[in-house]
Amino acid sequence: MSNNVWVIGTSMTRFGRFPEKDLMDLAVEATTGALKDADLDLAAVNILAMGNLYEATSHNGQRLQQAMGQTGIPVYNVVNACATGATAIRVAVMSILAGESDIGLAVGVEQMGKMGMLGGGKKRDEKKIFAPKGRRGGVVKAEGLFGTNLMPGVFAQAGTEYALTHGVTQTQFARVAHKNHLHSTLNPLAQYQKEFSMEEILGAEVISWPNTLPMCCPTGDGAAAVLLCSDAKLATLDPDVRRRAVKVSASVLTSDPYVDGGQVQADINTLTRNAADQAYAKAGIGPEDLSLVELHDCFATAELLHYDNLRLCEPGAAGQFIDSGAPYRDGRIPVNVSGGLLSKGHPLGATGVANVFEIVTHLRGEAGARQIEGAKVGLAHVIGLASACGVHILEKRAS
Repeated sequence: MSNNVWVIGTSMTRFGRFPEKDLMDLAVEATTGALKDADLDLAAVNILAMGNLYEATSHNGQRLQQAMGQTGIPVYNVVNACATGATAIRVAVMSILAGESDIGLAVGVEQMGKMGMLGGGKKRDEKKIFAPKGRRGGVVKAEGLFGTNLMPGVFAQAGTEYALTHGVTQTQFARVAHKNHLHSTLNPLAQYQKEFSMEEILGAEVISWPNTLPMCCPTGDGAAAVLLCSDAKLATLDPDVRRRAVKVSASVLTSDPYVDGGQVQADINTLTRNAADQAYAKAGIGPEDLSLVELHDCFATAELLHYDNLRLCEPGAAGQFIDSGAPYRDGRIPVNVSGGLLSKGHPLGATGVANVFEIVTHLRGEAGARQIEGAKVGLAHVIGLASACGVHILEKRAS
């Protein structure tokens, strides 16, 4: 028996804003759906990895068990910025590969509502005390003076640097948003399902140039869950569960290596390239083998850079890649067929699991109107600043 890990169940709530629900309502909905999808109950699960950011100190994995069944299994409450959900999957994968678990459950959940911009900034009631303090001996907040930790600014800067180096235009960045909003019209689970013209995107309010409002992802509420199992366990399950199982060919998590300037401006590129290269090597494939990609498009600029970072195009050719139509649903390597974060939404802790849900659904041939026909291999990617990058490569089970 080979040492493989398989996705045997997955589910996702619709992403949106649900003030009538709490965090556990969303987590239970996704978990129940994943268990039903695998024809299992919670008693079969050996390990639970629970991903959440904004209520991370609330023992959410234990709360989920209290809501659904307390079986005494190990619970890992996971926090890793926007890569939280992908990290929860990685925890379950490692437990199975170590032989400690036969079946693992990874859940990502967030209830953010309309939270607004995330990142650093001066608090309104902060006193002006000009004395060194903190690990680096800072005298005043550098926000707005020496750069920014606000997400729109970080990704605008990264996009601008790439544009200046490789001749990318704002129109090419905007085309990313056009594509993803178009894709969202086929996804009933997306937070927004509305097509935008290029004129509407380019003419909208500028949030942080070159990103206008439709080029920025919304916050919101949602959850997703994935059930994973070992080779040996898969052999004992129902034939229909085995038929629909999807292989996890690579599970990789990276953080920032040192790069010049990385202490001033967050580097979203190097750790993504490293994660992609490791994942391709582990899976024994190359980017040319991918049927579809779900990547972390928190801003339109981010997606375009990640074409290059994930090796979907030649180095420096991300602008030409989007112009060619290659990442559209009917293109050579469809990217963010779900609508991506720009339309599907970005409840931070849920995103990494939701990206895997989307890939699995296509590999099973169960994506409905948005289905990529003949999908055999997919890549799911997320990046969380601070930083963490998760890449999972998934493959359709050979019949």
